[in-house]
Amino acid sequence: MKWTIHSTKLRSRILSIKESDVALAPLPQADGQVKNRPVILLRMMPPFGDWLVCGVSTQLAQEVVEFDEVIRMSDPDFIQSGLNITSLVRLGFLAVLPRRSVAASQCCWRDRLNFSKTT
Repeated sequence: MKWTIHSTKLRSRILSIKESDVALAPLPQADGQVKNRPVILLRMMPPFGDWLVCGVSTQLAQEVVEFDEVIRMSDPDFIQSGLNITSLVRLGFLAVLPRRSVAASQCCWRDRLNFSKTT
């Protein structure tokens, strides 16, 4: 089955997302439900363009010290993130999601997470 995106606005939003953006995507929860949650887009995966993503959580108690990244409301780039409260980038919570399920690109965190393009 081939999916076609009929909305021009949605099509341009999907095509404009890029590595290091913060986006909303459906993620499995501990209780088995799937809910839209903020993620950071880490890498577009060949050959189909699916996304390797990292989960973002408000559960700061789950922080793995010297591994996870906390995005604080006092950070100068916090407002641009689109997040509502201090949040935790959970580097151990990774998933690969179909590109159609990733939407609502919000911000670029390339500088904070030290993204570098490898060839």
